Amino acid sequence: METILIIDDEKNYLVILEALLSPEGYEIITEDNAMNALRLIRETDLDLIITDMKMPGMNGIKLLEESKKINPELPVIIMTAYGTIERAVEAMKKRAYDYITKPFRNEELKLTIKKALENYRLIKENRLLSEALSD
Repeated sequence: METILIIDDEKNYLVILEALLSPEGYEIITEDNAMNALRLIRETDLDLIITDMKMPGMNGIKLLEESKKINPELPVIIMTAYGTIERAVEAMKKRAYDYITKPFRNEELKLTIKKALENYRLIKENRLLSEALSD
């Protein structure tokens, strides 16, 4: 079962996303504070992060940068209600997996998540195979 961490300071989005994704078979962890989320990223075996862009204390871009220091391969999807082309380009340059505007279409979000998780699974498999071959 894949584990997804969802970070958003708007609790209603956490509830909506958990209700949308739990039936898909994912383990969902929600957090409304970016600093607490960083602790979870360090301590939990995650498969995907979905974070809001605009949060108090630390925005989604900074959270993306910090999460990449912890696990460079872990996919991060950034969501925002205040989407601009400049912000999307910045997020992608900093290696966000995708950038989604709120309100999102449920099926589109599910497909993006499925692709991100599949990509991460392949990266992990490739790393394990490379390590096995080098041994």
